[in-house]
Amino acid sequence: MAEKIDCVVIGAGVVGLAIARALALRGRETLVLEAEEAIGTGTSSRNSEVIHAGIYYTPGSAKATLCVAGKPLLYAYCEARGVAHRRCGKLIVAADQEQVKTLQKIGATARANGVHDLQWLTADEAKGLEPALHCVAALLSPSTGIIDSHGLMLALQADLEDAGGTVALRAPVRRGRCDRDGIHLEAGRDDVVEISARVVINSAGLHAQQLARRLEGIPAASIPSAVYAKGCYFVLQGKSPFRRLIYPIPVPGGLGVHLTLDLAGQARFGPDVEWVEKLDYSVDPARGERFYSVIRSYWPGLPDGALLPGYAGIRPQLRHPGGPGVDFLIQGPEAHGVPGLVNLYGMESPGLTASLAIAERVADAIARDR
Repeated sequence: MAEKIDCVVIGAGVVGLAIARALALRGRETLVLEAEEAIGTGTSSRNSEVIHAGIYYTPGSAKATLCVAGKPLLYAYCEARGVAHRRCGKLIVAADQEQVKTLQKIGATARANGVHDLQWLTADEAKGLEPALHCVAALLSPSTGIIDSHGLMLALQADLEDAGGTVALRAPVRRGRCDRDGIHLEAGRDDVVEISARVVINSAGLHAQQLARRLEGIPAASIPSAVYAKGCYFVLQGKSPFRRLIYPIPVPGGLGVHLTLDLAGQARFGPDVEWVEKLDYSVDPARGERFYSVIRSYWPGLPDGALLPGYAGIRPQLRHPGGPGVDFLIQGPEAHGVPGLVNLYGMESPGLTASLAIAERVADAIARDR
């Protein structure tokens, strides 16, 4: 006999945990099903751990709206829950005069998104902040920061469990059926459990489309195609000369090879993006060679042999390589016709920054459908 649950969230990444927490805090019986042996082992743990300001995204898009709304929520949450973070700031730099117009356009996009704290810096002003930096102009984003992403997820899980929710690990959803009586799932590795839920949130990240195809009753035409963007990161041997994050002018397919810092001050550079068809987290040391010329456009003093292979992350994207960027897709019954089901597709950056705002949007939508 199936176990009846009010709300099931599939996927214990940062977005799934944030949504489950929001539902539990609203008094909903909530169960999180996670296929792996720990929370946040996918995209949530393989990223640059940056708290984004909301600078680059298309004005009016979900990414822009939810990032700008999510940033203050995330900072306040980190302070209240003791999650390690630092508001270190970021410099977006123009390496030559030809890039200055692009930098101006970036500033205009940020203002359209409601980001009003950017500061225009001359080369001397930027160098005054970061003496090792080379640029002809820069934008300073003082509200960009860094965060301990795993610490954040542990805090979200603790809040969820304190509110009566549960996280079940090693519980992949094998298949499901959507009908008038609810959404029926079969989950588990060894011992399969049947679950009947009133609400299901598909927050499976890289596997969201695969999961949707295993749920009988979801129209195939409503499931978007997915592509994987793999980004390799390299770490700097020794101490970084920078105190802030350094971003070059964006390139097609991403934000370019930028410098980020972790909370211990370790500098890492990436991503070097390639489009892949399968999940492979290996880092080819040879890919680091092209990093040197790119990084030296804004840090001429990068020593030879200073970069070591770090890690790779893979982002779920809803676009074809070389095509225009696609927004977050938070898909409810109006799109697929299944009551109580919300599919989250393409939840890549800035998903971490936007996680609490995404959670509120999803929880509000579910409350309206009750």
